[in-house]
Amino acid sequence: MNRVHLVLLWHMHQPQYRDPATGTYLLPWTRLHALKDYWGMVKILEEFPGVHVTFNLVPSLVAQIEEYAGGMFREPWHELAFRPAETLNTEEKTEILSRGFQVNREHLMRRWPRYVELADWVHASGEETAAATFGLRDWRDLQVLSQLAWTDPEWVGADPEFARVLRKGGDFSEHDKETLRAGQQELLRSIVPEYRRAAARGQIEISTTPFYHPILPLLCDTDIARAANPATPVLEPPFRHAEDAAEQLRRARSYHESVFGRAPQGLWPSEGSVSDQALGIAAELGFRWFASDEGVLGRTLGIAFGRDTAGVPANAERLYSPLRVRLGDREITGFFRDHYLSDLIGFAYSRMEAGTAAADLHGRIRTLGERVRTSRPLTVAIILDGENAWEYYPGGGREFLRQFYGRMEADADIRALTASEAVVGAGEIPEVGQISPGSWIDANFDIWIGHQEDMVAWELLREARAFYAREQQNRHQGIAGAPTEPQLARAYESLMAAEGSDWCWWFGPEHSTANDAEFDALFRKHLTEIYLALGREAPDGLAEPIKRKPERARVVPPSGYLNVVVDGREGSYFEWLGAGLYSANRRSGAMHGRAPFLDELRFGFNDRFLFVRVDPLPGSLAQLAEWEFRITVRANEEMRVVGRVGQGKLTSFYLERGDQKISGPQEKIAVAFDGILEVAIGREMFIPGPQNWLALGVALWHEGLPLDVLPAEGWLEIKLEEESFAWPRLG
Repeated sequence: MNRVHLVLLWHMHQPQYRDPATGTYLLPWTRLHALKDYWGMVKILEEFPGVHVTFNLVPSLVAQIEEYAGGMFREPWHELAFRPAETLNTEEKTEILSRGFQVNREHLMRRWPRYVELADWVHASGEETAAATFGLRDWRDLQVLSQLAWTDPEWVGADPEFARVLRKGGDFSEHDKETLRAGQQELLRSIVPEYRRAAARGQIEISTTPFYHPILPLLCDTDIARAANPATPVLEPPFRHAEDAAEQLRRARSYHESVFGRAPQGLWPSEGSVSDQALGIAAELGFRWFASDEGVLGRTLGIAFGRDTAGVPANAERLYSPLRVRLGDREITGFFRDHYLSDLIGFAYSRMEAGTAAADLHGRIRTLGERVRTSRPLTVAIILDGENAWEYYPGGGREFLRQFYGRMEADADIRALTASEAVVGAGEIPEVGQISPGSWIDANFDIWIGHQEDMVAWELLREARAFYAREQQNRHQGIAGAPTEPQLARAYESLMAAEGSDWCWWFGPEHSTANDAEFDALFRKHLTEIYLALGREAPDGLAEPIKRKPERARVVPPSGYLNVVVDGREGSYFEWLGAGLYSANRRSGAMHGRAPFLDELRFGFNDRFLFVRVDPLPGSLAQLAEWEFRITVRANEEMRVVGRVGQGKLTSFYLERGDQKISGPQEKIAVAFDGILEVAIGREMFIPGPQNWLALGVALWHEGLPLDVLPAEGWLEIKLEEESFAWPRLG
């Protein structure tokens, strides 16, 4: 077996959420992710001294963490969560109900039955009724649980007083609330020192990103987007400010050194985005390595990395090698993420048992070493977000990480190295004289400059940048009324924040969140602050939202009882007439290279059966010789219908409930597939109980891994009531 050098890079990033005018944190996500992920992700490595890891910490994120750690911050959600419940007014209660349930229900909320109870109460009665009927006990419990859910459980368990609050699970007091607040503050103070300690003992390398996380190639020249995708809209005139790109990098290096005591050697360019001009600036400033995606490497070398059934890519010896990019008299070494393995961690393994998932990943890495023949070690780069994925893992992903790290440490054929260690250990590194411009998503820049909303944002940024340049010139020429240097510095800070990639991430149809309007407003605030800092009024256009309301999934409740013949075929028009519908409009294209397979979900009832129908996207399943579907229904217990399809035909199915596997008879469960999937589950299969709703989820699996799910965001809740043409109760 070839030796494998595993380069594991966790990228830690949150946008700059602080209002530039007031200094108030308009959104709480930096604090919440800091409490949930950042300390534990590095602390766990103490258990595995032979595993070396690279962490990429964005400077604007670290600056926010340090401000939170110092305790001198203003964040309305923090203030509301810890305010004495008896002092809350009506407006504040409404805000708590709006914010308090923005949490992953399955893995964060469900740890506390009391939290689920409150969520179900609000869901059933509505926010207005809940605001009027909640008592002090309810408000205190919601305040505490909405914060406790985001707090690292291993940190909580290690502190006796904190653990006492955790064990209560409800009926919290104001003293409990203060204990939680103080404990969270101590956790925030511990984050950056923990990274310093791990770096000092040589177990981690800390790399950086341009200060405010901008797309460097686009700052240098927006026309580069058309080199990656000729169909990209044209920004005319283009945005061309390579000096801003250089300043974002200079500030990143300087800040990083001030916090961690040494200049960074490595760079994860924001969104893995590269171009010759951007890498040339990075090399000139002293960066020795960078990382991007395999799609960029493929375009640079003119090759593809299609996988076989074991996940081994074509041209693997080229993918699993660093690449030296020589740009004039400068050079910089690149690592290119294995998109497939990285996505397994980000999207698939969360749906598997931790040990099984870790064993699968370990086995895939060993397979690469066994099957790919080169004269040098294989350098396998797994690079992904180090925070968001863990919301979808049981226990925040810690058991998966422990299982995986343990396997890496015990395997003599695999060495988990930092990126700089991997450069030294790679041997002779091949060299090229240019890099294909692109990012980690489809090796282009479409997410950030491919939609009309993106173009509006770039036009507003370009106009603000031009205004700043004129005022700067006026200052240099000594023109009367020109802004002062402090004014220019304040305006430039907001300009750099507005250049961040996060704003255009949310513009366009590709991404949406409950905080769309706030992201939009914050981007325009940064631009507005440029004008205000320079003593001018902001243009009227900055008062207009850029983001249009997203086309969210359409959910229609049943409008009639069903009489379905379960044959897996599109029968008569009337067969599913009156069914409930979940439709997410997934035909618009792949998300980050992950093409969807499932299109729509229909559901409904008659007096004997729950019926479920799943429509795949046309042609999507043709590429799979064999696959498996899992339809999970949650009520007073959880049960799952599992079926296997080979060559387009259903080969087997069973119903799984606890340790039982039930394969029939037809009067209790029926399954068919012949172009569409149809399932009927008999009412007698459900355990009787008081619950007045069902939760439904559908997953498509292939070769032991989940490929797609509906709904993508979790579960579809179905009310059990006669008004919705459903059973009035279970059993």
